[in-house]
Amino acid sequence: MKRTFFLTAFVLINIFIVSAQKTEFYNLKVKTIQGKEMKLKEFKGKVVLVVNTASKCGLTPQYEGLEELYKTFKDKGFVVLGFPCNQFLGQEPGTAEEIQKFCTTKYNITFPLFEKIEVNGDNAHPLYQYLKSYLPLETEKNDIRWNFEKFLIDKAGKPVKRYSPKTKPAELINDIEELLK
Repeated sequence: MKRTFFLTAFVLINIFIVSAQKTEFYNLKVKTIQGKEMKLKEFKGKVVLVVNTASKCGLTPQYEGLEELYKTFKDKGFVVLGFPCNQFLGQEPGTAEEIQKFCTTKYNITFPLFEKIEVNGDNAHPLYQYLKSYLPLETEKNDIRWNFEKFLIDKAGKPVKRYSPKTKPAELINDIEELLK
């Protein structure tokens, strides 16, 4: 009888943990590039691509592909969220206003941009702590490797895939389409 009780308790605890993980993404708070706080629950029911970005990186032209993904799929329930980060060789040194101006004038970015954050280390934003714990790399540090590392989140708020910074946005089309079904 004791064994059955403990087994039942173990199963219920695991169900609770899995349920909490599914909704944790939506409970996280971020600040828009204009400095307004918002919960990620604003994107509930959408397929979300989270990307750490930089304006002075060899991978910066990926903004073009990210915007193309956004324009192609936004009316079907997809959104790209861009999080500027200056942790990789200082490749995002600008202010929020400078970053926004660069993104809109150089790449015509219309997807949501957020305040500059840290993605690694003791001051890593809770969003990136969560994403890295949910989809860890098979390395000791499990850090974000570089600018433009990408995380794909399904409609239920579950992170489903982590992509290398060198993965071009167009390479995500099949995965996005699958999640939009």
